[in-house]
Amino acid sequence: MKLINWATIALAAFTLVLTIVFFAWWMMKDSLVFGSDKFDQVKWMQSAASIEKDCKRGDMAYDLQQHILAKGTSKESVGVLLGRPSYEDGNAMEYDLGKCMHVYHGLLLFFDENNRLINSRISSH
Repeated sequence: MKLINWATIALAAFTLVLTIVFFAWWMMKDSLVFGSDKFDQVKWMQSAASIEKDCKRGDMAYDLQQHILAKGTSKESVGVLLGRPSYEDGNAMEYDLGKCMHVYHGLLLFFDENNRLINSRISSH
């Protein structure tokens, strides 16, 4: 009976640690996966048509999202900075980041009715 109690406690502790590790990784994954380079407009534009690298723009996405694209930025300014989006639908546009960590990702930008940036996120497909 003591062995079953110890096994239950050990399993509960393992589950708790695993849960904490998973959620810590989930909260920091964008900065870990997409945050290795500073945004470079020339490199961003050149990488759009590149097939040499899987994660062609992903290394710059976190810096772009956190430090360059401020809420309230006009849609026109975003277009000048980032070029033509890969996908555009009404008040949203997406820029292809490439295949990062075995999954295709994009930088998804949302605009309000006045064409001002309200939110951005890195999406996976």
